Amino acid sequence: MATRLVQINMKARDDSALGRFWAEALGWVMSSEGPGVTNLEPEGFVYPDPVAVVVDLVVSAEPKTVKNRVHLDLATTSAAHQAELVARLTALGATPVDVGQGDVPWTVLADPEGNEFCVLEPRPIYRDTGPVAAIVVDCTDPQAMARFWGSATDWAVLETSETGAALRSAKGVGPFLEFIRSPDVKTGWNRVHLDVRPYPGDDVQAEKSRLLALGAAAVDLGSDVHWTVLTDPEDNEFCLLASA
Repeated sequence: MATRLVQINMKARDDSALGRFWAEALGWVMSSEGPGVTNLEPEGFVYPDPVAVVVDLVVSAEPKTVKNRVHLDLATTSAAHQAELVARLTALGATPVDVGQGDVPWTVLADPEGNEFCVLEPRPIYRDTGPVAAIVVDCTDPQAMARFWGSATDWAVLETSETGAALRSAKGVGPFLEFIRSPDVKTGWNRVHLDVRPYPGDDVQAEKSRLLALGAAAVDLGSDVHWTVLTDPEDNEFCLLASA
């Protein structure tokens, strides 16, 4: 058994407005499954498919108060493309932000609601990922996180070190999932989190039990929801959706 990493859930004060920004940033299309939810995916995409990890923006009144522990890295194909993308996103409402990155070849920006993301310089490893090069998670122990997420999902662990780890769909398509060592301490709920889904026919409760055995922990929201909320070994929330 295994789950599939299918989407990124991002909280938003205004899901429609933030959705328009990210749709323009990624070149994806917008839709909505209901009030307060904006869905983004590539044109013609058939969900789910590891060629892309889609984005759901969900309305929330909770303010953003700290740096996100999960962010997106955007891919570029040349120095000119990187400069053009930064200029275009700035015109759309992104702002430069200093997260202590120092003198680096990539550009750190924040979207109109303050969510940090990076526009990377061109790197051959990301040449076929699509607009999202990587989903990046701050953590204390990249190797342990890679072991958990590699076992929890059908993604392959490509490399691990003391400072970082990288995974990608076993099919070798779509973005990377990267864990980067960070001294920052997690405070409060993550405004950006991952959603996973079992394969068709797999039992959700059995998958929940398997994830708990791997080191996940259950979260009781005290409300009637149609998905299971868990945390990974470093207390990052993620959702186990129904099989499909």
